[in-house]
Amino acid sequence: MVPTKRIIPCLDLKDGRVVKGTHFTDLCDAGDPVALARRYDEQGADELVFLDIAASKEHRGTIIDVIRRASDQLALPFTVGGGIRTIDDMQQILGAGADKVSINSSAVENPELISRGAERFGAQAIVVAIDVRRNYAVEPGKTPIALADGRECWYEVVTHGGSRATGRDAVAWAREAEERGAGEILLTSMETDGTKDGFDIPITAAVATAVGIPVVASGGVGTLEHFYEGFAEGKADACLAASVFHYGVFAIREVKEYLAGRGIPVRR
Repeated sequence: MVPTKRIIPCLDLKDGRVVKGTHFTDLCDAGDPVALARRYDEQGADELVFLDIAASKEHRGTIIDVIRRASDQLALPFTVGGGIRTIDDMQQILGAGADKVSINSSAVENPELISRGAERFGAQAIVVAIDVRRNYAVEPGKTPIALADGRECWYEVVTHGGSRATGRDAVAWAREAEERGAGEILLTSMETDGTKDGFDIPITAAVATAVGIPVVASGGVGTLEHFYEGFAEGKADACLAASVFHYGVFAIREVKEYLAGRGIPVRR
């Protein structure tokens, strides 16, 4: 049986509300997270992702409340990320009802966190989120990737909401994350995030080809065709989107009907 591809709405949270921006900035309010989550559950979403983009220890109680309410009201699995730096943080999030935790900056700073999390909670509960941007100064040891315009670049891992360059090659880091026990990669390109110009296909395909675990494509959906491209060209196992769902541009069932019509296996 052919595995079905997943459609995953993403809810970026700030102070307990859903927000959406472009290139990780210019944030505007998009609603109550649990109300939106219920709508997506009813529409046939396969999973959800909650990302606390302004997470801190002082405000952890806000996201815990959202997780508990979501767990009580939703039937579908969901992932929570943002400010998760320790095994205790993971325990708190999973204990509140999340199915998976997503780690990003903390994993880059302390890769052992991936291994320890996988050992404690199982690989299926550990998602490594990787934010990337293009670097056109191709260096030895980096993975060169050809772009549609004929140029070549490598993709650099960035952290802290895209504000810090790490010097790490994204393809190599994805491989390391898998080796350390991650069960899934959530890949977001800063080049396309919020632009509605489509996923960054070159890096999505490169990472999906390099690893054996599922890759979730994120950043840039604006049309139904972009979902198809994420699967057919980007080789993603799941496509994640935010604003096109939050603002009612597309309903999830509409996306799935379109994909099924183009030969992409989806759960109906």
